[in-house]
Amino acid sequence: MPKSFLFLLLCASTLPAQRLTITTGAVEGQLFQRDENDYYILNLAGTAVSLNNRQLEIRALDKYGPVPNLDWAPAGKIAQGKWAARVTLPTGGPYRVELRSMKEVTSIGDLWVGDLWVLGGQSNMEGVGDLIDVQPTNGKVRTFDMLDQWGIAEEPLHLLPGAVDRVHWRKGEGGELQRLEGQPLLDWMAKRKKGAGLGLPFANEMVRKTGVPIGLVPCAHGGTSMDQWSPDLRDKAGDSLYGATLRRVKLVGGKVKGVLWYQGESDANPKAMPEFAAKFQKLIAAFREDLGSKDLPFYYVQIGRHTNASNVNEWNAVQDQQRKAEQTIARTGMAPAVDLELDDQIHVGTQDLKRLGIRLASLACHDLFPGKADCNAIKRGPRPAEAKVQDNLLRVTFHEVNGRLRSQGRIAGFTVHDASGAPLPLVYRARFDPENPYVVLLHLNTRPPAGATLRYGAGKDPYVNVNDDRDMGVPVFSLPIQ
Repeated sequence: MPKSFLFLLLCASTLPAQRLTITTGAVEGQLFQRDENDYYILNLAGTAVSLNNRQLEIRALDKYGPVPNLDWAPAGKIAQGKWAARVTLPTGGPYRVELRSMKEVTSIGDLWVGDLWVLGGQSNMEGVGDLIDVQPTNGKVRTFDMLDQWGIAEEPLHLLPGAVDRVHWRKGEGGELQRLEGQPLLDWMAKRKKGAGLGLPFANEMVRKTGVPIGLVPCAHGGTSMDQWSPDLRDKAGDSLYGATLRRVKLVGGKVKGVLWYQGESDANPKAMPEFAAKFQKLIAAFREDLGSKDLPFYYVQIGRHTNASNVNEWNAVQDQQRKAEQTIARTGMAPAVDLELDDQIHVGTQDLKRLGIRLASLACHDLFPGKADCNAIKRGPRPAEAKVQDNLLRVTFHEVNGRLRSQGRIAGFTVHDASGAPLPLVYRARFDPENPYVVLLHLNTRPPAGATLRYGAGKDPYVNVNDDRDMGVPVFSLPIQ
């Protein structure tokens, strides 16, 4: 053993032990969910060796020094070698909280107060976008990763093979569930070519619009169905998706600002589709009950495209159920994805995941920050109101349009169908009404038959291109023609 190393070892063994330590209440890098008054009451506890009956003091600092009104203040006395203290932190960060007694001082830093968002659903929320030109990091966006560690959010957010919860583990060569740790996990991460998602673009846009720090709790898992997300499995904890999500929310403090959700592809089949709407509503109700927030915001994506010809009717049926859900379930909002580009046959591409994240942020901004001028001005995006024939002209009226309707190139995506659902070759021209920015005019060969419907985005791989001035897209829909 080198003499220099031995000397350092002997010196370390003679250093006095830390007499004042923090054991619970926070970890470095953590973001806490603020309350309705824009504060978080941080409760810390720890041990204090040989400091019984001594006065404890606490303060909070930011990059400028002591936070106003949070400089050194009494925090109670140490008793039986233990202590507990609290400090009320305003929205913002990073903060360092210091405690002292006599000459003993301890601290914990890189603490934030803002809004926490759960990321749930299947692969398009997990993120399968190419890891090329990904969303840049932002110091005000944190993540509680799937290893249960806090840090700066960066792509990719989801690390399923290394997750703490067994439900995310992959099967090994012998068929047993296996968690990757250490070097094998690092090797897997280094080889990843895909993994970009919408969570980080959403969070960055929320920070840009509101200034409030954001914490993300990634919980999605590719290929999962509503049954696999069933709240009835909550008692299985980390062996179920819903139970694992609740466990992770509890670890970050038990409260979140809302849920972002992207799922439905796995339920677009004859067996699962008829029950999709009921299961979706049950899931939202369960999150709200279990997280103690009866009006917990829940924003979700209407499933987009799939270059596959199977289960076309069921695919469109799930999209229609998702479109109608925001009309019947309070404090929800839907962002369309049917107009976005893919990076493979079913997964939204990295660049358009950025657009999708901004669409979700616009919904949340409007609903949750009405006091901010930019947020208050945002509308949900074009929603179909009616399709009415006048002579051989079909007027399609939308509401919730930001500015005016627009398209890149010739308007595409509208089709007329008869009562059986068969497409009819009736539309020969589409244009925006010059007198009404919320109306699309469809020129028809002849008047549609009784029972006909107008559809937008019919099929599994349609080409559609209508949105509004804020890039909020038109959802897949079907309306009776009047």
